[in-house]
Amino acid sequence: MTTLTISLGQMPVVVGDPEANLEAARQMAVEAAGRDSDMLLLPELWGSGYDLSRAEHHATTLDAGLFAEMAKMARQHRMWVGGSLLGYEGDPRGRPRNVFALFTPDGTLAAHYAKLHLFRLMDEDQWLGAGERTTLAEGPWGQAGLAICYDLRFPELFRRYTLAGARLILLPAEWPHPRLTHWQTLLRARAIENQCFVAACNRVGEDPNGTRFFGHSMLLDAWGESIAEAGEEPCLLTATLDLDLVDTVRRKIPVWEDRRADLY
Repeated sequence: MTTLTISLGQMPVVVGDPEANLEAARQMAVEAAGRDSDMLLLPELWGSGYDLSRAEHHATTLDAGLFAEMAKMARQHRMWVGGSLLGYEGDPRGRPRNVFALFTPDGTLAAHYAKLHLFRLMDEDQWLGAGERTTLAEGPWGQAGLAICYDLRFPELFRRYTLAGARLILLPAEWPHPRLTHWQTLLRARAIENQCFVAACNRVGEDPNGTRFFGHSMLLDAWGESIAEAGEEPCLLTATLDLDLVDTVRRKIPVWEDRRADLY
């Protein structure tokens, strides 16, 4: 049996205050470790929120700043730790990006992914550079596809991941009111159509501009059934996933054998 105990750190994010956000993330890590979690997933831009006009102030290379703090949390608690931050994948003279970094239990950077689809409604396209590649992370559970928030609306990305072998999708987010139904429906659809597990961690709280984030972090199985779903308050949502279910579902409904890739 291939299992993964994952905790989703549904936390409020204080815009422009990395010290306060780091302390909240550290507390989540301690609690996740106390639950014997194999992985802690934090929300999108958990260190700064959408303080994008100061993106260059917050952004660091992937071995420094809050990325280094994530590595330290992973190493200290012997678990995988992931989440997105403002960062530079390469040359720090370029535009910052919204980077999802995933660290192994020894603090090594296992994989990183820069958000492909920038969300115009929150001015990401004005301040950030877009990612240029998809990313699969290899772990004891197999392969996981990495995505961030608005990416959820682009099903082609998730189909690409599944065709490449992903059995799990990891997605940090800052998804706001009033689009809760979209969030729940799209997460379920991505799980059902790709017959894979989905772990999505959304923030809670309110931005200075009045935008409210509803949480409802979710863990979905390969049938699209909800394993666990949070409410709208800060919490650590934890469940154990049996990744072998992916193989069972794909045998039961052989979507991959029945695809007409010659026609579409």
